[in-house]
Amino acid sequence: MDDTFGTEMQMETTTAQSGSRGGLAAGRLGVWGIVFLVASAAAPLTVVVSAAPMGLRLGGIGAAGAMLFCGLVLGLFAVGFTAMSARVPNAGAFYAYALHGLGKGAGIGLAYVTVFAYAFLCISFFAFFGFFGQLTVAELLGVDLPWWLWALAAVAVVAFLGVRQVDVGAKVLAVLVAAEVAILLVLALTVLADGGPEPVSLAAFDPQNIFFSSGVSALLVIGFGAFLGFEGTAIYAEEARTPHRTIPVATYLSVAALAVFYALTFWVLTVAFGVEGVIALATSDSFEDMVFTAAGQYVGPWAAIVVRILIVTSFFACVLAFHNACSRYLFALGREGILPRLFARTGHRSQAPSTASVAMSILCTAGIAVAAAVSADPYLGLAVWTYATGVQGLVFGQAAAAVAVVCYFLRNRHGHSIWRVVVAPALGAAGLLVGFTMIVLNFEITSGMEGAVNWILLLPTPVLFLAGFVHAAVLKRRAPDVYRALGASRGDGELGQERPRKFLDEVPAAH
Repeated sequence: MDDTFGTEMQMETTTAQSGSRGGLAAGRLGVWGIVFLVASAAAPLTVVVSAAPMGLRLGGIGAAGAMLFCGLVLGLFAVGFTAMSARVPNAGAFYAYALHGLGKGAGIGLAYVTVFAYAFLCISFFAFFGFFGQLTVAELLGVDLPWWLWALAAVAVVAFLGVRQVDVGAKVLAVLVAAEVAILLVLALTVLADGGPEPVSLAAFDPQNIFFSSGVSALLVIGFGAFLGFEGTAIYAEEARTPHRTIPVATYLSVAALAVFYALTFWVLTVAFGVEGVIALATSDSFEDMVFTAAGQYVGPWAAIVVRILIVTSFFACVLAFHNACSRYLFALGREGILPRLFARTGHRSQAPSTASVAMSILCTAGIAVAAAVSADPYLGLAVWTYATGVQGLVFGQAAAAVAVVCYFLRNRHGHSIWRVVVAPALGAAGLLVGFTMIVLNFEITSGMEGAVNWILLLPTPVLFLAGFVHAAVLKRRAPDVYRALGASRGDGELGQERPRKFLDEVPAAH
């Protein structure tokens, strides 16, 4: 990790043939490029601005500690996740892991669920971008344009970047994420330097306030949702430089940085307003303005304005990251023959999954157009419920992938320690399954809806997962050659010989 940022982002000069299939651009992303892709998907500023007040409101003072716990669970999963990424490097990460760990039907089913979740999250974040873009521009410049115009403008820019070299998008995301982190760190340092109205308290990290809180389920729902996109490190394995090293380092760095950053910023709010004060504010009608209030009070009015602007850019960064991730899933499924093979086409110079990227842009445009045509509220009528649906699908994918990792290495540890490929990922899987259960049982927290509609939104996940088994059975009978070849593209063990096992086994301890 001693390369400079510019070197990490440097692209190779070689290009693929026009309209080539199965050839993503190898070697274009280093550690920091992947970290920024993952961090932008997590959208740290929007998490702090929205999830921190909501976590304090529904779960109590232990919100900061819950972020560390969720990060620990994902870190345990990452221990086995990175071991598997070295043996099964594939742009359809969860698909490949489930296929090799649980069978071809589970692999196809989990691919369906993951693409579904990513697509819903993309539509959600475009709607959020349009909503906050309209409000921010109207407030600062007095120009009030419809939300859907801003959303469609974002779709156009994302579509342009989506068919360019992957490192171009990573550089854009690096700038946006750095700005998000910078303003929140300025706020944190200012609050800690000035001190709050009450003595500094570590009650946020007291296990009693986390695991035995009446709102523990809400804390887990919000906590696991805050790490969305974490699995993105493995999605870029085929485009990473020295993936046997880059993927594990980027994964551990992403999870650790997000967990510490969330915990710090959530806790700083308890310092800014005091333990009693922050709970009083969180349970008031103005709880959504908590971060803006803190920024204006401790840093200055300009900081509150900057935060409002950066929320808009944060949603743009988020949707660009998820667009890239979903495009690569579609590419991987097209290459495998599960979806039409045209999805496996890549650009002449960029080697980006161009057809898959265009398909994603068309889908999101259609979603925004329908919402605009029926005059749906961009926030409650589109963004919130699509976000909730995407979150539960993606957490299900993480949990299933964790189980797949354990099953895969139970058959053959490939020289790894039992801790790395069985115990740690099993603990991570248990935590993720608990998290998914809490999300399902408390789905109204994120969907904002009540009644049977919540179960309707949850239904596609099990249906799509089971559909994968049906699809596998059909392929086995009607297209046996395609069925036998599933998982062979960049498949099992291809990087196994170049993988320095000792280094990877020691990474968890080093971090």
